[in-house]
Amino acid sequence: MKKKLVIVGILVVILSNYSFDRVPQFNKPIKKNLVSTVQIATVPTLEESKQVYAQVPFVGKSFTGFKNALGFKESRNRYHIVNKLGYLGKYQFGKSTLARLKIYNTNTFLNNPEQQEKAFEALCSLNKHILRKDIKRSVGKRINGVRITESGIIAAAHLGGAGNVKKYLRSNGETNFSDAFGSSIQYYMKKFSGFDVSSIEANKNPII
Repeated sequence: MKKKLVIVGILVVILSNYSFDRVPQFNKPIKKNLVSTVQIATVPTLEESKQVYAQVPFVGKSFTGFKNALGFKESRNRYHIVNKLGYLGKYQFGKSTLARLKIYNTNTFLNNPEQQEKAFEALCSLNKHILRKDIKRSVGKRINGVRITESGIIAAAHLGGAGNVKKYLRSNGETNFSDAFGSSIQYYMKKFSGFDVSSIEANKNPII
């Protein structure tokens, strides 16, 4: 009995000197500075979604859309690539075509995206000049079920050259050039139909 009284007495002394502030208070609020570091995902409202979408440039069927679509088909839009046949850059230019545009240093060309974009626009301008009569005669017609558009003609000329596009149009689709990978004039006519290339002016001697 005495032992029990002694133990109880010791406990009373310990508890009387103990501060209950040291005991964790689980009902206390979490500090604000800890909460502020947590990013909580929320679902945007319809109006917020519209505002975000409005800030994203829509290239669609614009000339920028045309360049991106054709560049993706040619090289997955990679400026520094050279394919196994030696065609270069985003738009897969051949050396002879570059020479016609007075570009001779292929290393510089591969490392200059701005020059590649200007070269593409210059080639579109040149092909538009060469094919100006065929564009006037053929746009709006259907050949082998494919609606002929100006952008389709310009894209096909990039693939096979303006001369082969003339042959295709003037033979009503009977002469259909294909490149080494199997892509044809007619395929490009269809794939790149309906883009707005009106910003490109026909020019016999485009300057880069």
